[in-house]
Amino acid sequence: MRYLGIDYGEKRVGLALSDERGDFSYPLSVPQNSENIVEEIANICKEKNVDIIVVGESKDFKQNENPIMVKVRKLVDDLKTKIEKPVYLHPEFMTSLEAEHLQGHNEMHDASAAALILKSYLETNQKNA
Repeated sequence: MRYLGIDYGEKRVGLALSDERGDFSYPLSVPQNSENIVEEIANICKEKNVDIIVVGESKDFKQNENPIMVKVRKLVDDLKTKIEKPVYLHPEFMTSLEAEHLQGHNEMHDASAAALILKSYLETNQKNA
């Protein structure tokens, strides 16, 4: 199974992909967040034979949803309608900061954050399998 990880941002959307077995994740790309983002993600899913989409669920220090979650939930709904693949939310906490710490602030750090979200999802689901 191949997975696509998403770190949603108001300006950019970090994307990461798993290998075909779903064992590891790696940064893929960072498209600009625009009115075409769902179509762009749909095209990537088709090109890369993605089976499952994992979107970071943004929470604050008290585990309350961040304000951006309204837009994240809309993205999830739009993806489910457009792509007809399972789309799951997975808790993420400070992945963008962790990615920036690991590699510095560059154009791919949002994709690295998506890879961290996807890595966490894959590890959690392997333990529960």
